[in-house]
Amino acid sequence: MKKLLTLSMLFAATSLFAQEESTSKFSLSGSVDAYYQTYLTAPDNQGATFGTAFAGKSGFALGMGNLIASYEGEKVGAVLDLVTGPRGAGATFASDIVDGIVNQAYVYWNVSDKTTLTFGRWNTFLGYEVIAPAANFNYSCSYLFSSGPFSHMGLKADFALSDDFSLMLAVTNPWDTNDTSMTGEYAFGAQLGYSGQFLNLYYDSGEHGGLGFEIDYTGGFDVSDAFYLGINAAYNDNDGSGFYGAALYPQLATSDSFSIGLRGEYFAIHGDGDDLPSVFATTLTGSYTIENLIIKPELRLDALTNQDDGQFYGNFIDSDGVGTDSLAAFTLAAIYSF
Repeated sequence: MKKLLTLSMLFAATSLFAQEESTSKFSLSGSVDAYYQTYLTAPDNQGATFGTAFAGKSGFALGMGNLIASYEGEKVGAVLDLVTGPRGAGATFASDIVDGIVNQAYVYWNVSDKTTLTFGRWNTFLGYEVIAPAANFNYSCSYLFSSGPFSHMGLKADFALSDDFSLMLAVTNPWDTNDTSMTGEYAFGAQLGYSGQFLNLYYDSGEHGGLGFEIDYTGGFDVSDAFYLGINAAYNDNDGSGFYGAALYPQLATSDSFSIGLRGEYFAIHGDGDDLPSVFATTLTGSYTIENLIIKPELRLDALTNQDDGQFYGNFIDSDGVGTDSLAAFTLAAIYSF
């Protein structure tokens, strides 16, 4: 009887472990991208660049490799997101573009069906675009996305208030202080969502390179089954200076495998002084999908206002290498997701 009871308890424990194991799920995903870029209005060997993050090389170049491992239990889980390559280094402010870099690393707890707590480093909730190019329609990035934070290190709570409303509250280290805060300061974030429209708020003291205050709207509408209009608008202020701007993302699906989209963006600097620089950037992108591969041909033209020497966030030069107020480029990118 004693042996039988022991075997029964062992069988029961094994069954419970198997049931618990079956509710857990491990997954591995990621992407790899590369591109070719040539400037249409400037020499490729003179250091011309747009004033935005990533994809700043001419000729053939690597974007990034992205590997995401996640483990999801019944109530808790963890995500480890590793990146390498120039885009990954730029997103994490790392100097080494060869070694693996931590883009995201966080644990989470589903406290209830309506509440989730997340602790660690996670990509920003501000802006229309994201770091991973596979999730963006345009390959190059906007000024609004490039000027805000890429990631946050801290604690956030997500609340599903109803089928349509959501709320996120966060306390983090200051802007892009991804590893630790040595100043004793913290930042605060909030996001109110309604049916795919999001109002985002962010605040830090603005000291030690902080962002200050930013309010950001991100959303979009399905105008028809084939036509989508994305919208992003933001205003930033850090002790009387900062930036503001707006971008529209009309996208048309012409078939199951091909779409074409335009990003039209106005971005400006505000603060003390007259005639502060601003830019109007137009980016036309095609997106052709073959299984898990996306091929993106792209034409981009940025035009400066109130700026004479071509120096804004980037380096606008003409065919003679002299500062000018516009820059155009052609880019062909390939992105594989798995």
